[in-house]
Amino acid sequence: MSTQTTQPVQYLNPEGACQAQGLYSHVGTPDGKLMFIAGQLAVGADGNVVGRLDFEAQLRQVFSNLGDVLRGLGGDYNNVVKFTTYVAHSQHLEIFHKVRAELFPKLFKGDAFPPNTLLVIDRFVKEDFLVEVEAVAYIDK
Repeated sequence: MSTQTTQPVQYLNPEGACQAQGLYSHVGTPDGKLMFIAGQLAVGADGNVVGRLDFEAQLRQVFSNLGDVLRGLGGDYNNVVKFTTYVAHSQHLEIFHKVRAELFPKLFKGDAFPPNTLLVIDRFVKEDFLVEVEAVAYIDK
């Protein structure tokens, strides 16, 4: 895991995470336990967009990427405290709810899930992106 320390916040790019799409780190942490995870996009290991114009494929890739970051930090989905989800088109909300209902029982232990703020926005930095999910996690290693 590459790390850059600046006081009082540490910025991390966990091993296994896809390459960041700009000048940012995947994670910021003030204490090494509370992790603020940057919004994950539908980016494959090669740095290219996965599922161009396919919302469902992008959402699945986003959750895969978020899982990679969590694992790289030594945690998993059960460490997530809160999600914020950004969707570029309101017509994708039905697909969002369907895929999330399928994925969450597999990603989490039990039947209670973290809070989620869901926002419909105008667009992302690259128009090919249709969904982004950021998270706050608590990982006490």
